[in-house]
Amino acid sequence: MHPVEIRNATADDASLILRFVQELATYEKEPEAVVATEADIQASIFGPESTVEAVICEVAGEPVGFAVYFYNYSTWLGRNGMYLEDLYVSPAYRKVGAGKALLKHLAGIAVSKGCGRFEWSVLDWNEPAIGFYQSLGAKPMDGWTVYRLTGAELEALARS
Repeated sequence: MHPVEIRNATADDASLILRFVQELATYEKEPEAVVATEADIQASIFGPESTVEAVICEVAGEPVGFAVYFYNYSTWLGRNGMYLEDLYVSPAYRKVGAGKALLKHLAGIAVSKGCGRFEWSVLDWNEPAIGFYQSLGAKPMDGWTVYRLTGAELEALARS
């Protein structure tokens, strides 16, 4: 088996990242929810105002997954944290260590940047991912519920 390698994504990876985002949305049973375009990915991840970073996972030079992350902040710790927005590995590569390699790589970045925590969300029905994350020592945050404002509701609050 070829080694799993992680590299920083570049602007040339925008179409690849969009493809992985679309595959992830299909896996999460919401393919119609992806409205991002390649230009959106190019601007939001690689543009001068970007606040996110991305890495690409490869096996034998073949892109097999990606992760997008950004830094958040914990007032309780008084330190930055890392938030993993998306992690996706193509189904054929889910048992070769690609997901673990991505998380290990990101954990290394978080530690090197002095982050106090590394967090992400997982759908409650995604038992394979939940089991995988728990096998790495990750713990669910019981008692917390994610809230979100989008579209018209977000705009209405901003105008109120």
